[in-house]
Amino acid sequence: MSVEKVFDELGHFKRFQACLYFAAVFQAIACGIHYLASVFLVETPIFVSSVPGNVTDVLYGNVTASSLEEILPVFKSGSGPLVVKTAEGEQWELSRCRCTLRINPTHFLYDFDGNKTVKECTGNFVYDHTEVYQSIVTDWDLVCDKEWLAKLCQPTFMLGVLIGALVFGDVADRVGRVKILMLTSVCQFGFGVAVAFSGNYYFFVVLRFLLAMVSSGYLVVVFVYVTEFTGNKIVLSVCTAPFLLFCWKFPETPFYLMAKGRYEETEKLLNVIARVNGLECRLKAEDLLEPGKREDGKSLLKGDTDEQSSKPEKKLTIVDLFGSWRMAGRTCTVWAIWFIGSLGYYVFSLGSVNLGGNQYVNLFLAGAVELPSYLVGCFAMDRIGRKKTCAPSLLLAAVACFLIIVVPADIEILTIVLSMIGKFAIAIAFGLIYLYTCELYPTIIRSLAVGSGSMMCRVGSVVAPFCVYLADIWIYLPQLIVGILALIFGVLALFLPETLGKPLTTTLEEAESLGRKPSKMNDRLELNQHGAKA
Repeated sequence: MSVEKVFDELGHFKRFQACLYFAAVFQAIACGIHYLASVFLVETPIFVSSVPGNVTDVLYGNVTASSLEEILPVFKSGSGPLVVKTAEGEQWELSRCRCTLRINPTHFLYDFDGNKTVKECTGNFVYDHTEVYQSIVTDWDLVCDKEWLAKLCQPTFMLGVLIGALVFGDVADRVGRVKILMLTSVCQFGFGVAVAFSGNYYFFVVLRFLLAMVSSGYLVVVFVYVTEFTGNKIVLSVCTAPFLLFCWKFPETPFYLMAKGRYEETEKLLNVIARVNGLECRLKAEDLLEPGKREDGKSLLKGDTDEQSSKPEKKLTIVDLFGSWRMAGRTCTVWAIWFIGSLGYYVFSLGSVNLGGNQYVNLFLAGAVELPSYLVGCFAMDRIGRKKTCAPSLLLAAVACFLIIVVPADIEILTIVLSMIGKFAIAIAFGLIYLYTCELYPTIIRSLAVGSGSMMCRVGSVVAPFCVYLADIWIYLPQLIVGILALIFGVLALFLPETLGKPLTTTLEEAESLGRKPSKMNDRLELNQHGAKA
């Protein structure tokens, strides 16, 4: 098949494709909000254990106050306890997870050399609400011995993203893109609202898990959807429109319809696209078939659908991504890039909170560096190619990681610059791999390829928080791990085929031939022709 002829005839990005594109990508903004919400939903503010009775006086070094809420904004964990006096005359030393009662104090001073009694946490805590007004940590006291529950939320969410990418990517190749887009959109709205009314921690985690599944499923399928409707001259941008009002009228893509043998529906779709774009449709569905298959296509267009329905359709699975040594090597490399893209992205992002200052400013700085990375990535991949953009960006991220390790720790500004360079480089590879994966695999298995790649991406995002925790062993261990993996996978990316300017493939055979030299392909065709004559 050569379905790419549709775009040469009817336009790569005209009114019809623009309307679908603007409506389809709107939901992606909501997906991003849900992903970003995890940063604030599990935020742990400054806190101390509470004491029985009313607090009348508070001491913290030379600072005095009449309530814990007044002094918590300047309290730093590990620098000493808060000393409080209650209305009953008791004096307590408070830390994050421990209360110490002073025995028979004579004066209310910060230092005390007398006897003390350590009390276990009663489960009541006082939080500083100046930066974090509310989170699941403050709602359900997920601190001290329950701290692991808060840390479990992000890996659980990413696990849902992983499963959703794999499940919905596979189902979309079987039942169609539009049905999955409608299902995931409605479920995302429902689960998103339900999360706000979750009454306990476990209900919250389950709802977030389901929300992650449908959000991930939507992102995977919608990317394939807009790619198949805009040909190889793809417009990359972020636009908005009320998606839910239009998704019910979205057509299936011509790539999917032709791959499934639904030629009559394809021809109707071509006429609609031409009419909306103000063009005359001179293409017929059989024109998109190989010469040897056109007679079968004509018979199906004339209404002979019994023969089509009687032929069992081959069910493709994730195993087909490894159908040959060539495809297996390609899949392993693509999965590796998805993994390191996500791992590096989150390691650099989570590390940005150590820059100091307001946490919202830190998040802004970590996100701001992505804007030039996407602009540079879009420009480079359309000028020098996908492979020549992806591989160097991974190698640049590796170099940045290694330089962070050797730079003296007291030169903070240089460390920050190198971290931003690393985030800049890894974001290029991470943003490019979505499109690159679409172009490396055929229509019949494209959604599954992107879904399985996104699955590996989420494995990286699940591993990333634990990788950051390794800084407790050695402060530069996270950068060392990311640097080594980025170096190895950057070299492997050099062996992938270039897809710039190539039409999207429809069959596994066409996808496997990507990157082969024309002479080898011609020799293979001649051998097949001689064999057929014999």
